[in-house]
Amino acid sequence: MRSVRAFIVLIAGGLCCLSATAEAPEPPRADAGTRLVLLGTGTPNADPRRMGPAVAVVVGEQAYLVDMGPGIVRRAAEGAEQGIPQLRPDNLDKVFVTHLHSDHTAGFADLLLTTWVLERERPLQVYGPTGIDEMAGHLRAAYRQDIELRLKGFEPINTEGHKVDTHILAAGVVYRDEQVTVEAIPVRHGNWKEAWGFKFTTPDKSIVISGDAAPSESLVKACNGCDILVHEVYSDSGFARREPVWQKYHSSFHTSASELAELATRAKPKLLVLYHQLFWGTSDADLVREVEKNYSGKVVSGRDLQVIPE
Repeated sequence: MRSVRAFIVLIAGGLCCLSATAEAPEPPRADAGTRLVLLGTGTPNADPRRMGPAVAVVVGEQAYLVDMGPGIVRRAAEGAEQGIPQLRPDNLDKVFVTHLHSDHTAGFADLLLTTWVLERERPLQVYGPTGIDEMAGHLRAAYRQDIELRLKGFEPINTEGHKVDTHILAAGVVYRDEQVTVEAIPVRHGNWKEAWGFKFTTPDKSIVISGDAAPSESLVKACNGCDILVHEVYSDSGFARREPVWQKYHSSFHTSASELAELATRAKPKLLVLYHQLFWGTSDADLVREVEKNYSGKVVSGRDLQVIPE
């Protein structure tokens, strides 16, 4: 099922093999430097322009994913088509999960099974809060018939890619290899007992990703002049128009533009990237302006498939 990399053309009664280089992805570049790819900047709202929350930190030949919102595999495939082969489905084998809200995990089955069907040959490595192992077990049980038919039927398939290795998070370093160190950062997210942000430290970048979080001092300390802070945000002006019940919810679970400005002023990132934006009738430019009222650093409002640095 892998893309055909060569084709045979019959010319004047003979066979001539030509390389289909236009369709074959280039090999991953180990010297490209660390890149942040916003695979999904959306919320539970069904905005077709913004897939569910998902971020990729690409280092060398590996993509390290954060969260698995709806649309994650197809967005990653788009990224691969645009020149980041580390995002090919068969390469997606590591994901760090901030919390178990459905908009951050509804793509779990897709990430597990679609990438297996598309030839990921290794178990999916999932690092997440308490309960991620239970979720993985229930998903595999739900798709038991599909998995068994693929393994025992006529469909070409490998025997390892449907498996999941889960790792329960604790504060501090949760993963390390030759390219990256990943730290789990406890954050405030309403009445969730466990919610995490992550810090990725690579040879050339330090990137902090908030996940869903109310203003959290832990993120200020983790960033402390980091290269990139990726943080969720909601519009102050939009919030003022919300019903009281939603105002109570969002002020407990999330971070307003003015609150983020104060947080970023103390965290001092070289670049502040807004994601999981709650616009409520405002625009990307409006959100940036709201943050910039009280923050003098560089800020951008992220969009799906944005690559940083571009």
